[in-house]
Amino acid sequence: MTSIGRFARSAPRLPLIAGLSPFGKALVALGTYATWTVITWLLEGRIQTFLHPEAVTDRLVYTGVANVFVGTILALLLVREFVDSEFSSRAELGFRSVPRTLVAVLLAGIIGFALYALQQPPTTDPVVVMNVFAQVLPVSIAEVAVCWVVVGGSVAALLRSRGLNQYLARGSALVLSSVLFGVYHVAHSPPFNSLEMVGLLTVVGVGTGLIYFVGGSFYGALLFHNLMALFGIVSSLAEAGQLGTYQQPLVPLLVTALVAFVILVGSERLLVRP
Repeated sequence: MTSIGRFARSAPRLPLIAGLSPFGKALVALGTYATWTVITWLLEGRIQTFLHPEAVTDRLVYTGVANVFVGTILALLLVREFVDSEFSSRAELGFRSVPRTLVAVLLAGIIGFALYALQQPPTTDPVVVMNVFAQVLPVSIAEVAVCWVVVGGSVAALLRSRGLNQYLARGSALVLSSVLFGVYHVAHSPPFNSLEMVGLLTVVGVGTGLIYFVGGSFYGALLFHNLMALFGIVSSLAEAGQLGTYQQPLVPLLVTALVAFVILVGSERLLVRP
């Protein structure tokens, strides 16, 4: 435990952010969202990385820079400053005890799988579902961390600091996070950058926001969000006639997802400590 604490203390500090007013912290959160969206467009939407399964290097660069470095590590560094400066708390930002997290993940998983099945997806092949789940996970981590934790959490904290009761603060943050999540998809490849898809994904974002703000669990919201993404991705692959390439375990996707999740959990436990 001593070594873990030493490592956490040696991680980069952001004293300028910690010293900002609540409004300043919320602006930094929105700036982080804007930066992440622009990088997503540069590394994915601009060159349509998602439409080229063979572009392994482009996918790795996009995932590593946009979703792991900015969407996970930088996002959690901001969360640490929010918590350390008492702008918000671990619990308010969805990082709960292990027992509560496990319960939230279980419930979110049941609801998410049920909704996936009820939509009559093109396939329920467990290998295809596993591959697509792994492909989407690094992106989902960044989406939930940036849109709901960093932006939503900071906006809710700002509104509470201005005297708004916690329910109205969370409700307002839920709406804003969901809208920003939908809008961010203009930085992605077709068909995700269409106006119709932006509107649909905003509605999906409301579901994630309910799990996050009402359920109070980041990991529960993450699992639910990733399961909601399954249907859209599987349907797109089916329309493009690419489901066959996902019918055997795709090791690069599985390894990338595992690495992204380990970085998430490690960063959260080391940086955003009670």
